[in-house]
Amino acid sequence: MDKKWNIQLNQSKSIHINFANRCLEHIPITINNQKVPYANMAKYLGMTLDAKLRWKAHVKKKREELDLRNKKMYWLIGRNSSLSLHNKPIIYKQILKPVWTYGIQLWDCTKQSNINIIQRFQNKVLRHMVNAPWYIRNNDHH
Repeated sequence: MDKKWNIQLNQSKSIHINFANRCLEHIPITINNQKVPYANMAKYLGMTLDAKLRWKAHVKKKREELDLRNKKMYWLIGRNSSLSLHNKPIIYKQILKPVWTYGIQLWDCTKQSNINIIQRFQNKVLRHMVNAPWYIRNNDHH
């Protein structure tokens, strides 16, 4: 039983990050006489954190995940779906919205360009749900 426990400890990936806006030399950290490697980015509780907390990597990964989920759900909420317009937003709110709203309080300080990435996804999905032509404004969908 002790051998299995030691294997699990050795397989766990632990890293350390210094959060700062300026460049710092990382201080080597050792735990149980083992050096903990330094990294500029880490995933913790589903959030991708980088050393400067700019959230670009996190937003990029969330957009990729949203695109994958949207492709899987397109037959149900897309342009040619026979589902009613009342039910499509419900599916969007239950399946797609939780992907980008998880931890949204933490990335409040992100740049507007990162917020626009998520906004463009929302606009795209809303246009597909209502089968809107190109000349209808996005504000009318929201």
